[in-house]
Amino acid sequence: MQSFLIATGLVALAEIGDKTQLLAFMLAARFKRPWPIVLGIFVATIVNHAVAGAVGTWLTSVIGPMALRWILGLSFLAMAGWMLIPDKLDEDDTPKPGHGVFVTTVIAFFLAEMGDKTQIATVALAARFPADFIGVVMGTTAGMMVANVPAVLVGGKLADKLPVKLVHRVAAVIFAVLGVMTLAGVGQSLGL
Repeated sequence: MQSFLIATGLVALAEIGDKTQLLAFMLAARFKRPWPIVLGIFVATIVNHAVAGAVGTWLTSVIGPMALRWILGLSFLAMAGWMLIPDKLDEDDTPKPGHGVFVTTVIAFFLAEMGDKTQIATVALAARFPADFIGVVMGTTAGMMVANVPAVLVGGKLADKLPVKLVHRVAAVIFAVLGVMTLAGVGQSLGL
């Protein structure tokens, strides 16, 4: 449960103002059909994060515990810094016409999520909690949905009211704390 809650919270915070959330706003404005968009986001996220989680879990089998601790700790600290850099939607992430709303959303979201903050966070969290692959993937997916479903349902009205910089700073602090705790070996005696 701990890995699920941490993954959900971190990814929900990391997703605020992220390019995939901007994509959710754009899809909602373009298609005005929220439920196929929400379902498309869910499908794309679960597939993308399952692959990312598998990579993170696999890393624990090929990297020794001490090296893994340093890699994860530094990765969490790097994520903290990355959270402070504003995201923007690239033209390559813009969905092309010709597919239905659901298929367009799945393809656009899956591609936009490749190498994104939340995908990298999923790899790191799965490596941090290798015994709970399902909890991590469910948590990161839930975090994506927590941030993106409101974006789809209320569109641009919500975007102007969110304190994106503050949310990113809070996420950066949480990632930094996780990084320092990981580097310090906090939780090792508990199997974390």
